[in-house]
Amino acid sequence: MASFTSTATLSYAGNVTTSNPFTGEVLSVLSATKTPVLSRYSVGDRITYIISIVNAVATAFTGLTVTDSLGSYTFGAFTLYPMTYAAGSAQYFVNGTLQAAPSVTAGPALQFTGISIPANGTALLIYEAQINSFAPLSVGSTLVNSATVTGGGLSLPVTATAAITGKNAPDLTITKSISPVPVRENDRLTYMFVIQNSGNTATSATDNVSVNDTLVPILTGLTVTFNGTAWDASHYSYHTTTGAFSTAPGQVWVPAAIYTQDLSTGRWILTPGVSTLQITGTV
Repeated sequence: MASFTSTATLSYAGNVTTSNPFTGEVLSVLSATKTPVLSRYSVGDRITYIISIVNAVATAFTGLTVTDSLGSYTFGAFTLYPMTYAAGSAQYFVNGTLQAAPSVTAGPALQFTGISIPANGTALLIYEAQINSFAPLSVGSTLVNSATVTGGGLSLPVTATAAITGKNAPDLTITKSISPVPVRENDRLTYMFVIQNSGNTATSATDNVSVNDTLVPILTGLTVTFNGTAWDASHYSYHTTTGAFSTAPGQVWVPAAIYTQDLSTGRWILTPGVSTLQITGTV
């Protein structure tokens, strides 16, 4: 619904007089909602959106266009689009029946054309958008994504908006290496574990981070360091017969990643948080 105000003027014999202002309202006969299947995101996620358009009158609408903002926002002189349409993902339903896929312009902005809604009917657009490197990732980040319905004889556009928030959690990976390669019998061998956190939150005690491995070959005379600090046996367990190694609860932690936005492109650059565990012993 939108209101409008209008006045008239009367001219006569070189005089001009103005009428009283008149206020009216235009009632929208179409309504739209937009719903994300997932409420939280990280880079690379594919978010499914459902746009529902309801026609409340006994007159069909044809030739409608649905334009999706793909979460666009302004950064300096740039307009950035933190989502990319997933090609081929669009599905179009009318009154619950699957139709031929609409014409899609991937954009940005994203457009679906040739949308029709029967009298007192409903249309659904379902599609996926992938989070790209223009999406903010720091704690509290939000993407607001709007879809606007135009054309088809509508006097006013119909807009639906949905917001999703960035995931506030650690995102860990681990890599393992040994040196030297090859190693002689009775020489010292080092296992190196590098743990990276791509998430915007450092690990905490409740995350129960632990490193578990079976050392092959089995080592004797173990020395263990974490982030360069020597550990005694209270920080880990080691079975000299099987080579089974495990860190004790609460001993391993990893800092949050750091995110910076490139001033020349607007892309977000991720620098992972890193912790290292080093185990050295005699073969």
